[in-house]
Amino acid sequence: MRYDCLIIDDEKLLADSTAEYFNLFGVRTAVVYSVSGCREFLLRDTADLLLLDINLGDGSGFELCRELREKTEIPIVFISARSSDDDQIIAFHIGGDDYVQKPYSLAVLLAKVQAVLKRTGHGAQAEEREYSDGRITVDFYGKQVMADGKPVKLTALEFRLLAYLIRHENKVVSKQELFEKVWEDRFTGDGTLNVHIRKIREAIERNPGRPQYIITVWGEGYRFCGGKE
Repeated sequence: MRYDCLIIDDEKLLADSTAEYFNLFGVRTAVVYSVSGCREFLLRDTADLLLLDINLGDGSGFELCRELREKTEIPIVFISARSSDDDQIIAFHIGGDDYVQKPYSLAVLLAKVQAVLKRTGHGAQAEEREYSDGRITVDFYGKQVMADGKPVKLTALEFRLLAYLIRHENKVVSKQELFEKVWEDRFTGDGTLNVHIRKIREAIERNPGRPQYIITVWGEGYRFCGGKE
């Protein structure tokens, strides 16, 4: 099952009341109370954002964040009674997206969570979270790609490029648009783009020399074609 938010906090009363409040406002929230509980949860379910305490009974939220960052770019908001600048610096350095001190206002925390979900394209008003056509599957949030049932390895930039083309399926996307929207750099050269397109084709196409998904429209750009279920 997919949730908007997962709270990992060993202060059970606080975690439960926060989840109850979030759910009242349409943010589907689950709760676990330990590092091991988080690992078990993510084996069977998914969440679009984590609220992660630093001090957990069976481990460190910092270490869990480092572990998760090896696998996913899921937004992680630290919630902690620890208030030192060093803790906040560490949190951001290892991949945290925000740091909220306890005790927190439920209304303010909810607003932060909703803002992150909106910014990342998730939550109640989210865009479509997954593309699947029976052969390839692209999880936009988890940033994972499967082809013929096997995981496909793409760089972060290659994934953004593929995701952008998919979100504009059957439309010709100009090279200039890709430079500005994916690279956020209008001066990127054609050669760089061509290399990344080739690598994506090698990863997802049955025959990269005769692509069926990413089609070159000469003089204009690229079009993603797929047989979505």
